[in-house]
Formats: sequence, C-alpha cells, structure tokens
Amino acid sequence: MSYDTRDLFERMREGGTIPHDDPQMPKLSKMVEKTMELRAALNSSTSQDEIRERLSEIIGQKIDDSTRIFVPFHTNFGRHTTLGKNVFINHDCTFLDLGGIIIEDDVLIGPKVSLISENHPIAPANRQSLSLHRVVIKRNAWIGAAATILPGVTVGENAVVAAGAVVAKDVPANSIVGGVPAKFIKMIGE
Repeated sequence: MSYDTRDLFERMREGGTIPHDDPQMPKLSKMVEKTMELRAALNSSTSQDEIRERLSEIIGQKIDDSTRIFVPFHTNFGRHTTLGKNVFINHDCTFLDLGGIIIEDDVLIGPKVSLISENHPIAPANRQSLSLHRVVIKRNAWIGAAATILPGVTVGENAVVAAGAVVAKDVPANSIVGGVPAKFIKMIGE
C-alpha cells in the first residue's frame, strides 16, 4: 500500500482520513504524550496568567490576555486549536483538535463542553483510522453547558447552542439550536 508522504500534521489540518498504519503515526504519539505532560501542569495552575501561559505552550501560540480559561481543561493534542480574543472557556471542557478547532473572538463556552474534530470510519476494517474534520465557532457564539459539537460543524456568528445539545450539523448565524440531535429552535430576536 502506498502512503501520502506529506507531513502528517499538515494532512491532519486538511481533514479527511488518516490510516491507522500511516508510517508517520509515531510522530503523533510523541506529541500526544508531550501534551499529556503539559496538560497536567496546566490543570494545576492557580492564576489566569499561568493558565494562559501553559495553554499557550500546548497550542503553540500566545493566547491573548483578554481570553480566560478555567481549569480543568482537557485536550489530546492542542496544536490544531486557535483561540481568538476575549474568549471565555469554563471548567472541564474537552477539545479534541486533531482535525482543527477554530474559536473566533468573543466566544463563550460553558462548562463541560466538548469540541470534537475527530472520529473514526464506520467500516470495521478501517475503524482504527482517523476521520478528521475541523470545528469552527464563529464570533460571539455561545455554547451552553455540556453541549457537544461534532466533527465538521461550524457554529455561526452570534449563534447559541443550548445546554446539553449534540450538534452534528452547521448552526446558522443568529440562531438558537438545542436538543439531541440539535435542531433549530428560533432566530435570535424573534
């Protein structure tokens, strides 16, 4: 079998399927181990400055001073997460970002929210492979407590995802969705 020889992390950012036996997978394992070490230090932080500093190290870019994160915070990788300005992430959130997570400015994320950019193919013979699709949370969106945003979803600008929702489809700008699976409830201002 022939494999794509481009850098594994570039291919992951592009999305799609990464075979479980890809020869570059050991690179991923090493990065995940490093992230686990850094995450332990992050989750023992006691100030916002320390949290931003340690999470900046995990994601590989400086987090703006206007962004606040409450620990514990969980991620398996971190390097494919982008955080805007004036973002608030409440306690006990999980970001699985191998496929990429983009959070724009002024976003509110409630406690126990999961942003999941990775999945596995359904076919049993291929199930160990990774299926990666970016999650995007647009400016000024609000993700309610314990909501789950699944791979490939974009939550539109100013949108609200109700607490406990499981979102498998894009959320239009200025709308409210809720439920399992999440469904349109109404437009904001109606």
